[in-house]
Amino acid sequence: MANLATPSDNLLDIRNLRIEAKVYPPGEEPRNITLVHDVSLTLKKGKVLGLIGESGAGKSTIGLSSLGYGRGGVRITGGQVFINGRDILTSGKSGIRKLRGREVCYVAQSAAAAFNPAHRLMDQVVEASLLHGTGTRAQAEKRAVALFKKLSLPDPENIGKRFPHQVSGGQLQRVMTAMALCSEPDLIVFDEPTTALDVTTQIDVLAAIKDAIRDTGVAALYITHDLAVVAQVSDEIMVLRHGRLVEWGGTRQIIKEPRQEYTNQLVSVHEITHEEQKPGTTPFLSVKNVTAAYGGGAVKVLKNVSVDIYPGQTLAVVGESGSGKSTLARAVTGLLPPLEGNVTFAGRPLANRLADRTKDDLRQLQMIYQMADVAMNPRQTVGTIIGRPLEFYFGMRGKQRDARVAELLDKIEMGKGFIDRYPAELSGGQKQRVCIARALAAKPKLIICDEVTSALDPLVAHGILELLLELQKEEQVAYLFITHDLATVKSIADSIAVMYRGEVVRYGSKSEVLKPPFDAYTELLLSSVPEMEIGWLEKAIKGRRMESAGN
Repeated sequence: MANLATPSDNLLDIRNLRIEAKVYPPGEEPRNITLVHDVSLTLKKGKVLGLIGESGAGKSTIGLSSLGYGRGGVRITGGQVFINGRDILTSGKSGIRKLRGREVCYVAQSAAAAFNPAHRLMDQVVEASLLHGTGTRAQAEKRAVALFKKLSLPDPENIGKRFPHQVSGGQLQRVMTAMALCSEPDLIVFDEPTTALDVTTQIDVLAAIKDAIRDTGVAALYITHDLAVVAQVSDEIMVLRHGRLVEWGGTRQIIKEPRQEYTNQLVSVHEITHEEQKPGTTPFLSVKNVTAAYGGGAVKVLKNVSVDIYPGQTLAVVGESGSGKSTLARAVTGLLPPLEGNVTFAGRPLANRLADRTKDDLRQLQMIYQMADVAMNPRQTVGTIIGRPLEFYFGMRGKQRDARVAELLDKIEMGKGFIDRYPAELSGGQKQRVCIARALAAKPKLIICDEVTSALDPLVAHGILELLLELQKEEQVAYLFITHDLATVKSIADSIAVMYRGEVVRYGSKSEVLKPPFDAYTELLLSSVPEMEIGWLEKAIKGRRMESAGN
């Protein structure tokens, strides 16, 4: 484990940090719980420390402590946080205000939520510089344009005139990085800055962030649950679990020679082996020549799409953000009626509009969403959430319903002990399992899984995928699996549809789609999946540039 030095030797020195939160369990007295247990770390100027661990490990909580901040009622109850040799926890409110946006800046996971939609990008990028008096407006804008160039943003001289909705998600994430760098801080906290991005955009943003850190000499905490990502940008990695330090060391040591069992589990999550199933003679769901649009037909987002899903099998729909993956799901569910084409279900036409579908149509086609947090009513218990479809579709009440809920909880490997818990009392993986159980309660023939593992850490995501495959064998349920993660596709798919700008550009069995030669876009997707190999990012970017030069 790295040795702690005196505060003056390090830009950031956190000592014996203890963080607590007050929780209010239903029907019980409020109580304090400890989120971070006496964690210490140091970070020198120009270095990057990766904080990694599963959901609830305390990564973001520790990162935010370097800004003297605790969100959602979280309180720092012990320890010291030194920035440039000064304990910021004794600085008072005015000292903390001077620190934020000047010495320490924060880059959030969701750039879209971090920007004010009513103001132009440039006004927001230079705001901290003007607030802290680090230069004139002209100087701040000049630095912002230089950062836009460094971060490979298009039209750097003019992109600042746009509003947030006028740039892509990847571009907005890079603008937020420019906003953090513009005031020339000593430390930036990157909190899952690429998790919400598709793989092709992620690689560009990662490369831009790494170059900016190297060129400006800023230090960084890089928070993520993806070891393959953190291996590309970090000098050291700290592994956390349940608010405690598990292991801390150089990136190569953590990746190649982990010393703790939990770290070894994170590093060696094995790829799920799923033997591709051959399609039957009759597809269960068939999408034929579907075109769909928003804005009364003005913007076509699906163009002549045709795919089939067979009983008990998985069709993975893969592509970058804006390719039409989720729009295809909306067309299938009737939330976005097609302009042209049709969907057949169990050999019969399916009504285009959700409102026109029968109760049995609704039962047989269920959906599991990416964000389990917003897919459940926080005021309902697990038993009520899973029991609702049992009541609605089958009229189950009382003991019969409760017995079936208990069966479903056993099926998702949680057990009836969770029946009276609320969503707030569950981990991220447990919440997603409850959503799976709710979908299964309707006894569907097809479940649409929309990015169901993208927000989960690798170990939990691995467990969810194994569960879905096991349930598929038992229930013979078909999946329409929407994702931008090629590793997930390889693990779970029987057939694959690659989408690009609303069209299916490659389609067939998994073995066919993943067999070369590839079209240019599929090749780009496959080459953009991060590998847990130091130096992979540089190789991938170099390969991309060589390919562009060859074309």
